[in-house]
Amino acid sequence: ELGFDSGEGARETESSGINAEYGSQGAMAQAMKGVTKAMGAMNKQMNMPQMQKIMMEFEKEADMMDMKEEMMNDIVDDVMGAEEDEEESDMLVNQVLDELGLSLSDELGSVPEASGAMPSGKEKASAKQNADDELQARLDNLRRD
Repeated sequence: ELGFDSGEGARETESSGINAEYGSQGAMAQAMKGVTKAMGAMNKQMNMPQMQKIMMEFEKEADMMDMKEEMMNDIVDDVMGAEEDEEESDMLVNQVLDELGLSLSDELGSVPEASGAMPSGKEKASAKQNADDELQARLDNLRRD
């Protein structure tokens, strides 16, 4: 006979499935018990008044940092505004030089460019004397006018 006995074998399989389910539920209950104990221990260790004090201090420090950041932003904005004032000053200087018949670019153009080598002491003294003589000549020229 090749037939299967569906009665006894099926009951054993069903019984072992139920036992496994109860076993997993028992394991879950044990895990929940452990978690509950851990949470209770954590609650006992936490000092709520101290935690509130820490949080209030944190909030105070964060507010102070926000105020300092705002002050720094204002300073940066003021400095950037000063650059615009510098441009206005340059325009005014150029206007005065134009009225005197001088050009700042002409004056700066006559400044010698630096070469790769450093001048010696005698060359520095000679260059300084030449510059002094040139400035004196210009001053004398302005006094005549």
